[in-house]
Amino acid sequence: MKIKILVFCLTLIIFSCKKDKTSQVAIDREIKQYTIEQFMDNEAVYGGSFSSDNSNLLISSNRSGIYNVYTIPIKGGEITAITTSDSTSIFADSYFPNDNRMLLSADGNGDEIDHLFVRELDGTIKDITPTADAKSSFYGWSKDHKYLYYESNKRDPRYFDVYKLSIDNYGSELLYQNNDGLDFILMSDDENFFALSKSLNTNDSDLFLYNVKTEEMIKINDNMSANSAQDFSEDNSALYYTTDDGGEFSYLMSYDLNSKEKKKVIEKSWDIVGSSLTSNGKYMVVYTNEDGKNAVEVLDSNTMAPINLPNFGNKSITSVTLSDNEKWMRMYVGGSNSPSDLYTYNLETTEQHKLTSVLNNDIDVEDLVTAKVIRFKSFDGTEIPAIYYLPHQASTDNKVPALVLVHGGPGGQTRQNFNSFTQYIVNHGYAVLAVNNRGSSGYGKTFFKMDDKNHGEKDLQDCVEGKNWLAEQNEIDGSKIGIAGGSYGGYMTMAALTFTPEEFNVGVNLYGVTNWLRTMKSIPPYWESFRESLYLELGDPFSADSVRLKRISPLFHTEKVTKPLIVLQGSQDPRVLQIESDEIVAGVRKNNVPVEYVLFEDEGHGFIKKENQIEAYSRILKFLDKYLKNETLPVDGKTTNIEIPVVQKE
Repeated sequence: MKIKILVFCLTLIIFSCKKDKTSQVAIDREIKQYTIEQFMDNEAVYGGSFSSDNSNLLISSNRSGIYNVYTIPIKGGEITAITTSDSTSIFADSYFPNDNRMLLSADGNGDEIDHLFVRELDGTIKDITPTADAKSSFYGWSKDHKYLYYESNKRDPRYFDVYKLSIDNYGSELLYQNNDGLDFILMSDDENFFALSKSLNTNDSDLFLYNVKTEEMIKINDNMSANSAQDFSEDNSALYYTTDDGGEFSYLMSYDLNSKEKKKVIEKSWDIVGSSLTSNGKYMVVYTNEDGKNAVEVLDSNTMAPINLPNFGNKSITSVTLSDNEKWMRMYVGGSNSPSDLYTYNLETTEQHKLTSVLNNDIDVEDLVTAKVIRFKSFDGTEIPAIYYLPHQASTDNKVPALVLVHGGPGGQTRQNFNSFTQYIVNHGYAVLAVNNRGSSGYGKTFFKMDDKNHGEKDLQDCVEGKNWLAEQNEIDGSKIGIAGGSYGGYMTMAALTFTPEEFNVGVNLYGVTNWLRTMKSIPPYWESFRESLYLELGDPFSADSVRLKRISPLFHTEKVTKPLIVLQGSQDPRVLQIESDEIVAGVRKNNVPVEYVLFEDEGHGFIKKENQIEAYSRILKFLDKYLKNETLPVDGKTTNIEIPVVQKE
């Protein structure tokens, strides 16, 4: 189980695909520039739970400015608002299996303390996991549709137990008590077998099968490797799981619960990152991470042959879910230059319906940029993959400034999908190179482990080499290259400005770690199951590793920063505390270096409210225009530098 991607995740996820006709926009036509309001008027839609009669889908959408819950007819039609929150985002988990009650979830403005709620048939909403400061998550429904399963750390803040809750009276019973720091992954439909995981390091984890009747605990894997349970067979006779044992990439295996025989089921040249069987076992859905792009296959589980799915041209199917009767499929379809729309598809009749059009009608898709996967050699010869967005207006005669963009993690991956912020920056004349530095997931476990206890060092050099690659491109102004990132990418931004102060012209730090000693000591209690794995990768703050953690923490070296900086932070962030940003801003300002600070009181680790996204991203562009592009505007026949006030939004 690769857990690095769960730690300090970046909300700005970038995707790419091969250049197609969409990216070949003739530069002799005018490329229209769009405002941040226009880009943020794109709608983001997630989920898609089928109602019991397959007439509607339950979805989450941010069309109101924050996420609320909606229903939409399966064949298209009017979207109906179920919740109308104007403060806290609310997300759809699932329709109830036998009626139109709905299971919802929400936290407290980004504090990540999620609760589960039921929207009753009369429209009232009830918190069914009301314990204060306890985090709860939905697992699924029982086979007889009388219970729901959920996890909660209400008994012990460090560990998640599993509960079985009656959908009639909402009374719950403890099903699995986690005393050993294992992660509960899934259970068989008959509740006789639990699949459990034990993190060993940020790549590897042991997989266990627990027999409830005999209380026998069986270790599935023979060697240290990344193992992750995926699903039980419909007859509860086999466990499907992925492993990278003996190889670089994860492949799909089966384990016979009776004979204990293991068989390889599917192997690809990239990581198989997920697999599940449909309700009655007719189909198996397989997800593969192909060079940072989701590849989805739906297989006939008897023949293991892929079934035919609709062809969407230069767009891709990114996720699917099938109805309980296995006749309908909901699909998300999109690309790096087009946000994902929701479709339904009938597997028997092949009828197909587009349910959403999430791209703002004001935006011409021809003005947006399709990303390209590139690779460059780093300082030691290691090949580094990256995602490249080149503005349509860029040319040898019209060189553009550029940003190196660093993903979160550590161990995340810049991937191929649409991102409004990236397209906004590119649309306004900035090239973006999203670097998958060593330590990124998706490129084999050797590459994944390369940054262990090398953070802010070798992975930073990869980003510097990305800058050097940019500077060699004919369309790029090599004297105007900045670095940006969120979460761990924010740390890399500060590390670049601190430890390689002359390499980048500006830095954009979104909620980045600046003091590793404090961050590693203040991780949320519910990360306990993989705390030791984090320490193995990053360093134990309570040991001799503290010397290195201090050495790589930008906060203790702020006197080295000489280039303009903008910092953005959410005050509810439980992962990277507000004090991280407060202190780095105060330290750099002592150098008389231009520093802007934008603080949102109602955001956590990432900005989810549209009004805050508009504020944040417009401030970033203005900052870049002033300090990286050095843009001037005519005033009464003269030119003057754009002045941007340093305002703290608190």
